[in-house]
Amino acid sequence: MLKRKRREHLVTSIEAQFPLHNHVKAAFLAIDREAFVPSEFGHLAYQLDALPLGASQWISSPLTVAKMTQHLELKGIDKVLEIGCGSGYQAAILSRIARRVFTVERIDRLLKEAKRRFAEQGLTNIITRFDDGQRGWKQYAPFERILFSAATPSIPDAIFDQLAEGGILLAPIEEVPGHHIITRFYKKGGQITTETIESCRFVPIVDGTEK
Repeated sequence: MLKRKRREHLVTSIEAQFPLHNHVKAAFLAIDREAFVPSEFGHLAYQLDALPLGASQWISSPLTVAKMTQHLELKGIDKVLEIGCGSGYQAAILSRIARRVFTVERIDRLLKEAKRRFAEQGLTNIITRFDDGQRGWKQYAPFERILFSAATPSIPDAIFDQLAEGGILLAPIEEVPGHHIITRFYKKGGQITTETIESCRFVPIVDGTEK
């Protein structure tokens, strides 16, 4: 009951700055954020703060997760690809809306911890891969939605190739060092169009994998 109250308070805090659609709100009420943050930061889990995760990574603010989730327009979507699993919290939220979530992480330790959390929380519709996310996941393409959970200066052509016709890709684009813009890409008629949404701060995407 106490955790439910904390989730309700989190949703109220998010909505004070960013009104949520009902299905996004339901996803936040369904997922225990405390399970996805390091234990020493558990008391901060339901505040609107980004938190250190280890390996020079961060778990995004719940407000940022809410914005990225809602901007993806997920209702009725089957397959989502997330590039940058991190703690697994964003994937967990996605999994409560989309039918299947495919998430790729380049840091092996983080991915193992995320997989443990998914299992403990009974999240069986999240499929994980240890790899450089900038390669995507061709085996399961095309994806109706693709989400970058790290800032990138540009989107690789290989990723656009894995986006389904009529699909949406959302990414924090680094226009200049340290300045990121949430950008939504649409694929229609084989062509890509873009829409800028708002400024943000994310960790940068990194090439390769790390054991």
